[in-house]
Amino acid sequence: MTASQYKVRKRHLFIWAKTDQTGTSRRLGGPAWNPLLAHVLDVAAATGQLWDRYLPSTIRERLTAAFGAGDAATARKTVMLLAGLHDLGKGSNCFLRQFGANAWDGPYLREARKAWEEQARAAGLPLADRFDNEPTVRHEHITAVHLPRVLGCTCHACGGHNPQNKGLHTAATLLGGHHGHIPGPDTVDRAAMAADTTTWLPIYTELVQDAADLIGIDLTTLPQNVKPERPSTLPLFAGLVILADWIASDETHFTYRPHTTSPHTWWHTSLAQARAAADALRLDTWKPTPTTWQTLYPGTSPRPFQAATIAAMPADGPALVIIESDTGSGKTHLALWCAHHLAITCGYQGLYMAMPTRAATNQTAHEIAAFMKNALGKQEAANLAVVHGTAQATDFVHDLLDAGRAPGQAAFDGLEDFIAATVPNPSPQESRAVLSPWYLRRCLGLIAPFAVGTIDQAVLATQPSRHWTLRLLGLATKTLIIDEAHAYELYQQGLLAAVLQWLADAGASVVVLSATLPATARTALTDAWCAGHRVQPQETEQTGPITIVDTHGTITRTGPAEKPPKLRTHIDFQPDPGAPALAKQLLNEARGAGITVVLRNRVSTATELHATLTERATDHGWRPEEIILLHGRTLPRYRLPVEEHLKRTLGPGDNRPHPNPARPPRLLVIATQVVEQSLDIDFDRIYTDLAPIDLLLQRRGRVHRHTANDPFRPVWAHTPRMTILIQPGPAGLPLVEPPSPENGRPLGNLDGYVYAPYTLASTWHTLNQRLRADGTIRITTPTHTTDLIESVYGPRQHVNGPLGQLLHRTWTSWQSALASEESQCAARAFAPFTRRGKKPTGVQALASGSSHGDGDDGGLTGIKAVSRLGDPSVEAIALYQQSDETLTYDPAGTHRADLSRHTADTPARRQQQKDFLLNTMAIPAHWFNGRSALPHPEEWPPVRAAPALKRTRTALLDPASGTCVSGPLGLTLCPDSGLSK
Repeated sequence: MTASQYKVRKRHLFIWAKTDQTGTSRRLGGPAWNPLLAHVLDVAAATGQLWDRYLPSTIRERLTAAFGAGDAATARKTVMLLAGLHDLGKGSNCFLRQFGANAWDGPYLREARKAWEEQARAAGLPLADRFDNEPTVRHEHITAVHLPRVLGCTCHACGGHNPQNKGLHTAATLLGGHHGHIPGPDTVDRAAMAADTTTWLPIYTELVQDAADLIGIDLTTLPQNVKPERPSTLPLFAGLVILADWIASDETHFTYRPHTTSPHTWWHTSLAQARAAADALRLDTWKPTPTTWQTLYPGTSPRPFQAATIAAMPADGPALVIIESDTGSGKTHLALWCAHHLAITCGYQGLYMAMPTRAATNQTAHEIAAFMKNALGKQEAANLAVVHGTAQATDFVHDLLDAGRAPGQAAFDGLEDFIAATVPNPSPQESRAVLSPWYLRRCLGLIAPFAVGTIDQAVLATQPSRHWTLRLLGLATKTLIIDEAHAYELYQQGLLAAVLQWLADAGASVVVLSATLPATARTALTDAWCAGHRVQPQETEQTGPITIVDTHGTITRTGPAEKPPKLRTHIDFQPDPGAPALAKQLLNEARGAGITVVLRNRVSTATELHATLTERATDHGWRPEEIILLHGRTLPRYRLPVEEHLKRTLGPGDNRPHPNPARPPRLLVIATQVVEQSLDIDFDRIYTDLAPIDLLLQRRGRVHRHTANDPFRPVWAHTPRMTILIQPGPAGLPLVEPPSPENGRPLGNLDGYVYAPYTLASTWHTLNQRLRADGTIRITTPTHTTDLIESVYGPRQHVNGPLGQLLHRTWTSWQSALASEESQCAARAFAPFTRRGKKPTGVQALASGSSHGDGDDGGLTGIKAVSRLGDPSVEAIALYQQSDETLTYDPAGTHRADLSRHTADTPARRQQQKDFLLNTMAIPAHWFNGRSALPHPEEWPPVRAAPALKRTRTALLDPASGTCVSGPLGLTLCPDSGLSK
């Protein structure tokens, strides 16, 4: 059909999908609005590119069964069409009335609105006489209610008398969730009258038929092909639609189409622009080829346990791999090898490594980048995303952004120019990790082929937070690696089990790493994997620290033929003498030489000890810079340099297997749990508060970690030694329960709020049973690891006397707390199958709403999706108010705050965002309750004349004292000790 014929006959061409609010189209000489059909075609073309280049074969197979009756070509076109039709509901008065109606639209769009409305009415578009009389309904919900009828459903709700086509209604409901929340049936039903079927249905039919003709799909057979019954196909399809829509909505890739030109031309343009967008975003799957360990890790050979895992990996198909080995044994290298192998056998797009902390994430990102250099082979550069709240504050992320620029491109081109730039084509020797700024946007980090981030991103992928389906799609396209699996609370473990079920049904693979995994946690992971495949676990007589489960539930256990190296540690208990006495002991012990870490369970005890040490340092011949404090309640501006300093000086260095030349002769590090997980740093001596046995074993892994340092350790620290500080209680027992005057316990240990008192008491008892005549305990890992962990986390220990009473009392309260965690997990997590695993979860069970939040808010009031329990936090930017009223990022006033509003990704905006992240503090939510509560954030006065802070919580601080002068009054921020109230 010619352009003139379309101009006269096609009413639907005047349904607009987007208006030029950014001015991009106008600058390019394009129209002020983009027809809905043009956006339909853009999204369809983007979906086709994702199908061909991004989705692994495992997901394509599942979508082929759900949307093509087993025929891949049919499924591809069906999914393209359905994805394109997600915005069909924009053909409604309640949406179309928005053209030029917003305060920020400006005179250009208001004039364009007049011309559009005149043409639309003349073409026969049924626009209302009074737009303000029309109901307000979200356009995606209108799509959900009307699309099944347009596509051929003739059930009662669609105006017929036949049985419902469940597939069409399911697909339409999923399309109704493309803004993040899948609507429930009530929401869909309420949208039924927003676009009257007698007037709008013929127009919808015209538009859908035109789109189908251009894409090349037969609408008469489509209803029989749409049967998304497998549970994982629901979120995978929904996530794919969101991703395609986001790509096609990027005006740097897709231009507006004049309604006067032919849609045939639009379609060819859509296909070309979709290819260019996929090129620019490097959306191609990883294409590794079989290779050797030495190629991936030059100059090394696999260790015995690594070789045993390599030999046991299945030749094809997804797998769950659980690797249990001591800290520092090479689990990360093995996990990356497994991801490489699984990408070959299953066609996965890449990997996501989930870490317990942000600090661990930053270090592991460097390892993955080094791995990618050898693993990409002949493939050009691939995106590596660092996924956590302060990622953009790290230099490493900015290095990745800079590495991704095309040759000759300016260092700080605008975001639009960067994305649209020609992609460099490096030689095989230049294969490297890069990052497009597009992946810095919310949820998109998991879409990058390679990504490393916190465990929060994974556990949010199974909760009804906004865009959870996009998160799950990102994980399902790759191998998920879960590091430090023992470090997660039962609530998180339950969420991980739900994630495993979804990923198993989606055909993904999972690798789990742990040095100290309880048998119950291992069994829960295995059961979840098998439940996702709807099979029963098939145990064998095999034993070993490596567990591999295939899609049939067959469990292979293996291990190295030779015994792994034994790590022997001397442990002793010492009553905590208090900060003054402990400080004197530490300063004297390492006076000559030695690097000591003191791991405290709480920030307050860490800061108290550090303050005492720095106060007395000079008297004992120490310099203040030789005493370091590290905890999570300091600003990233101060904490990140400390982490980098520790990794640079106490890490292995670049000269392996030789000692790190940057290692200082002596150092005292006072830290909380941030150093116990995944930081590859080495101490000569460790003191630690009493903690659960698995965490003590993990902390032990930071002592004598790098054997290259052994010949150079001070004589007094030649033997790996860990001193556990005990709070003495009655009857010779440790104090493990918090104060409870109402229960007759006026004194107590506040560590009992951090860890379950039973695990503390049971750990003490387990170790105390191994006490030798010289007052020390000697453990050997991994020989004793399993027995120690199962003694604490297995059946309750039964003893007589006061200890038995303590264990019984704390066991009962612990079981109650665990039951509460399980209950909260069950209430929040979506599952692919019903509790008994017999019935797939339907689309109605996946409904969510705005009350579920983004999943990024830490679980504040009204936000149901949370990644971890405990006290949530309120984030705010800390600025220092100088005497001349200027605001700075630092107390000294040397770094003035840029508070202008930057609309483009200029050097100034990038630096501003980095500075904001570096100065973002997390205030515990309970500080806003009770006596001496901080004022509620809603009461904080705004920072005037600061456009960049318009929607941001901000605290203004006195530079001399660190006390808050505006915002959360009553709060104090110290660069070293952090926040206090």
